Amino acid sequence: MLNLKSILITGGTGSFGKKFLETVLLRYPLVKRIVIFSRDELKQSELKQQYPSAIFPQLRFFIGDVRDAARLKRACEGVDVVIHAAAMKQVDTAEYNPDECVKTNVQGAQNVIDAVLANEVTDVVALSTDKACAPINLYGATKLVSDKLFIAANNIKGSRNLRFSAVRYGNVMGSRGSVVPFFLQKRNDGVLPVTHPEMTRFNITLQAGVDMVLFALENHLGGEIFVPKIPSYRITDLAEAIAPSCKTEIVGMRPGEKLHEELITGTDALETIDLEKYFAILPSVSYYHTKEEYLKHHHAVAVPDGFRYNSATNSEWETVETIRQAIVEHIDPTFKPL
Repeated sequence: MLNLKSILITGGTGSFGKKFLETVLLRYPLVKRIVIFSRDELKQSELKQQYPSAIFPQLRFFIGDVRDAARLKRACEGVDVVIHAAAMKQVDTAEYNPDECVKTNVQGAQNVIDAVLANEVTDVVALSTDKACAPINLYGATKLVSDKLFIAANNIKGSRNLRFSAVRYGNVMGSRGSVVPFFLQKRNDGVLPVTHPEMTRFNITLQAGVDMVLFALENHLGGEIFVPKIPSYRITDLAEAIAPSCKTEIVGMRPGEKLHEELITGTDALETIDLEKYFAILPSVSYYHTKEEYLKHHHAVAVPDGFRYNSATNSEWETVETIRQAIVEHIDPTFKPL
């Protein structure tokens, strides 16, 4: 699928970008070019050392910011596939710096779309978040707007051979700034700060997130928001899995934080189809495909009446033991409960 293709990854030095790069190089050895687009020169330097040009001549490193429309247009020259992973994603940071979050997550998304339309890109997949589903915080609201921009872009592509879609998933285990590495660090203090004892979250590994993006690239008609079928965990079970000997301290929820997360609301479900491994939320406005065409293309069925996908009412749950196994497999092979 990606052999002989040129790919651009915005936010390419982040947790997702690095795992995506690793996966593509492994599975598609004939990939023509991979452009790592990010604004962090230190992380780019570190990635260059990990992937030296003498061994990986297909890699390109572009310093740039998605807020810079001109730089994005230049970066997209000769590119076939764009993966948009750049974002401001810390919920409390966005609450305190709303204008900066809007510039990156909303204007940055539109800049990516404009750059794609100005070049000859054929496939775009944008990363979203469960916080974009019925958002109560600014980060989630900006990602909802970003989703709307990318999905609506299918209606302004004209005669171009071009498809836009998005992927929406929950907390990524072990990603930068997430709760698992935070707990692994804090357990050395003997106390784990827990925001709320009833809090639940969806859980997905970085590799599963990358696999879903690759699935979207290979299967999208354009306009879908793909949603994975993933387990939930209770924050108290996560604390027990990582540090059963530590005390927990209830510190209260952070600004803009939800008690439970949603991936598909009851209203979303009216336009949601079941692809077996994934769900897909279909666009509310599409000038290219009907719901029946999406169903046929994906060999899918509509979800049942009254369906919704919430971390508190999920049918699949992580246990203390499965959390420990996942940490060993995906984060730290030497991990042991403390």
